[in-house]
Amino acid sequence: MGERAVKNVLISGASIAGPALAFWLTRYGINTTVVEKASSLRGGGYPIDIRGTALDAVERMGLYPQMRAAHVDSQSIAFVDERGAVIAKMDPEAVTGGVRGRDVEIRRGDIATILYAATKDKANYKFNDSIAALDEHADGVAVTFASGDTGTYDIVIGADGLHSNTRSLIFGDESQFEKYIGFCFAGFTIPNIFGLDRSALAYTLPGKNAVVYAGNDGGPAHAFLIFRHPTSPFRKRIADEDKRKLTASMFEGVNGWIVPQLVEDMRKAEDLFFDAVSQIHMPIWSRGRIALAGDAAHATSFLSGQGSSMALVGAYILAGELATQPNYTSAFEAYEKLARPFVEMNQALVEEGKHIMIPDTQEELDARNAMFRRMAETPVGNVVRKADSRQIHSALALPDYS
Repeated sequence: MGERAVKNVLISGASIAGPALAFWLTRYGINTTVVEKASSLRGGGYPIDIRGTALDAVERMGLYPQMRAAHVDSQSIAFVDERGAVIAKMDPEAVTGGVRGRDVEIRRGDIATILYAATKDKANYKFNDSIAALDEHADGVAVTFASGDTGTYDIVIGADGLHSNTRSLIFGDESQFEKYIGFCFAGFTIPNIFGLDRSALAYTLPGKNAVVYAGNDGGPAHAFLIFRHPTSPFRKRIADEDKRKLTASMFEGVNGWIVPQLVEDMRKAEDLFFDAVSQIHMPIWSRGRIALAGDAAHATSFLSGQGSSMALVGAYILAGELATQPNYTSAFEAYEKLARPFVEMNQALVEEGKHIMIPDTQEELDARNAMFRRMAETPVGNVVRKADSRQIHSALALPDYS
């Protein structure tokens, strides 16, 4: 490949995109540092899906067997009414458009652990720190960390999620790029009162959804309260207590199923995770020596089911272009030219996903439930998402950068 212009890279974020990028950069002999504001890896968490082209990226990493061994293998999702009676019980793949026996469903903490284990001896990880300032100059980027440490790098990659600090420092306020899908959600753990094993229960009202899920680890269940809200709460600062109050207010007067208990559990949860259901749409993913990856560049939202897959694919392409292009400018351009059409196709899946999971009106909800009942009666081959969603998951053929 010859002498590389990029030899020293800083990545912000150690969830999925960051460590995946570190994996490939260090394989190509590029010195890599990953800075993460959390004090350690975030363990556990709800399952995410790896499918389509992302499986090819994982196989090229040699990590597919490890991820497959951590496969949760969810068996069913049951949609219930206000009394808890089952309306329809379905295979998860009927809703997600996934491929049973091929796709990987893995807890977010498990994939983070696998990626970290594969890179911790090759990349330099700085936990409990973050980027405070970036000063680009002719020979690199001078970085000041929140800890007071400093360093200079050839390029900096922001892989720090939907609410990317790196993106804000370089491109400005998040509101310029956020495409708010119209929903918020609160996630938290609860005792597994239903004895769920690799299955989920969902109670849906117009514009609202309450979901309880448990995997195969014998641990607590994960609860989610999802609701329509006219504006993204992240357009301004929102305190933790305000997140709880907002969620509770959206479910006020909802007495069906176990919603009152879930609201009470949410109020007391020590592990509450609250966020907007949003995407990031940017006119360009890089500026000078700084580029973005994963959700920081192109969040798809969980309603598309493709965020983690996009992170893995993007990391593979970005690292490959940095290793083979003559300079970082041409690498960033090639990365975006190749990845953007694939990302945008997968972002578009959210429109279908939101109508399936959270219909707007009672009429739409009744029609959805009737469809689910028909599908449950003859389940073989039935998929809620359009037939082309599986093709979209695999629409990109990865280049060979070896």
